[in-house]
Amino acid sequence: MFTGLVETVGVVRSIDRHGEVTNIEIEAPDIAPKLSLNESISVSGACLSVVKAGMTSFTAEMMEETAKVTKLGMLKPFDRVNLERALKAGDRLGGHIVLGHVEGIGTVSEISRKTQTCVIRIQADVSILRYVVPKGSIAIDGVSLTVISVTDTDFTVGVIPSTLRLTTLGNLKVKDPVNLETDIIGKYIERFLKASSRGKADEQEELTWEKLAEYGWQ
Repeated sequence: MFTGLVETVGVVRSIDRHGEVTNIEIEAPDIAPKLSLNESISVSGACLSVVKAGMTSFTAEMMEETAKVTKLGMLKPFDRVNLERALKAGDRLGGHIVLGHVEGIGTVSEISRKTQTCVIRIQADVSILRYVVPKGSIAIDGVSLTVISVTDTDFTVGVIPSTLRLTTLGNLKVKDPVNLETDIIGKYIERFLKASSRGKADEQEELTWEKLAEYGWQ
């Protein structure tokens, strides 16, 4: 489990694909010496396992499914990635609950830069957008952000100066792909309500705001 608060940015050194497994070596002197074998680490939002750790770099293992569903399959040497170690029990949960289970890839469609901040618009599939709500949380390339607005085809988030400076989001460009993970709480609510509705009707009911209100959700 992660929080979406990026610890450092690493640089891809090499990518070794062999069969169904890909090993990614990442230069990250700030955290590499602190990593242990088989430890989980979020690499731009995707949870990977550490298989080798040194003083300045580490190697993480990636399955074929991860390469296919996330943008990690597009990585090249010298690409920069956001890194976060797993949350320790008792640590502050400063962002939101992030599992590192990327649901899909979105595309940056617009970047509105202000003096210090910026608003990023991201196009995404409807299967992802159904769990995106205004003022809710979403992880973009492993960074916990607050949603500003949502439409049928995209959503917007605001990014503060420190996030632009300390993560890869400050280097995003229009048409860039980004890893997306929506808030797990919304998915659990939907699952529970659907399970409840099955006992009341032969056909599964579609979850709507009216249904949420009926079940007491304010």
